[in-house]
Amino acid sequence: MWKYLTSLLQRKPRVDKVDIVRRFELISRVGQGSMSKVWKARDSRSGRIVALKVLDLEKTRKLEARFDKRLKKPTEGEIAIALKHPRIVETTEYGMTTNGEQYLVMEYVEGMALSVLIDAQNDVMKKYRVRIMIELGDAIQYFHKQQWIHRDICPRNVLLDMQYHVKLIDFGLVVPNTPPYQAPGNRTGTANYMAPELVKRQRTDQRIDIFSYAVTCYEMCAGRMPWDAAGTLEAVMQHMNTPATDLRVYARDIDPELSDTIMKGLELRPDDRWQTMAEMLQPLRQLPGATIQG
Repeated sequence: MWKYLTSLLQRKPRVDKVDIVRRFELISRVGQGSMSKVWKARDSRSGRIVALKVLDLEKTRKLEARFDKRLKKPTEGEIAIALKHPRIVETTEYGMTTNGEQYLVMEYVEGMALSVLIDAQNDVMKKYRVRIMIELGDAIQYFHKQQWIHRDICPRNVLLDMQYHVKLIDFGLVVPNTPPYQAPGNRTGTANYMAPELVKRQRTDQRIDIFSYAVTCYEMCAGRMPWDAAGTLEAVMQHMNTPATDLRVYARDIDPELSDTIMKGLELRPDDRWQTMAEMLQPLRQLPGATIQG
């Protein structure tokens, strides 16, 4: 693993510091995370429409300060450029702006966030939800095979194109799935999707992504969280020792196999959950709608 990380850090397709205002035509804002801004932009070098992500300088420094400098945590750009999967947004370039900010140039995906479809709970959601679950699971499985933990699986980090195919985005919290990064203490992510062991500052591994994925799947079926949504981490702590409400309470017509698969992913103890994405995907692939065409 460490040889892989060393080679990753040596493969740096960086360019000179870029004046993004001069190089890119910023067409419109298409997203803003807690640590970045994203624009739909035209790259003057290629003429292509791209998604341009610029990381907030101070917030990025604070995040990087959480990790022991001796670990040499890869940057978001270094991680993203190495990811090659049809269900993960493609990053074609990364570097530094003339203002000292990190930036990434990514493929532009015309569509919507999964969170929009979850809120709608319409016929489209019901028709495509199993296929969406499988495509998202495939992306996460690839992540884990590459020895990464995403740490922020949630609907706003899943884009759907115009045919409702998945593109997983946002790699700002990604860490290697190795003992130094599994150690207790680093509590990062989106509160309502955090696994209990992460909230409690216990040891973590790829199973925190499986928990977050199961929460997302639950929302796709029920239109709500497995627990009452909490606005603060302290509120999340209050329900981390309480089993999730059975999915069939909110989705009475759901396929029992789908419900059972999702509920196992929500087990509070990591050892009681699906241990790998491959295990969790196996029953999902057998369900009606798994291969529906868009």
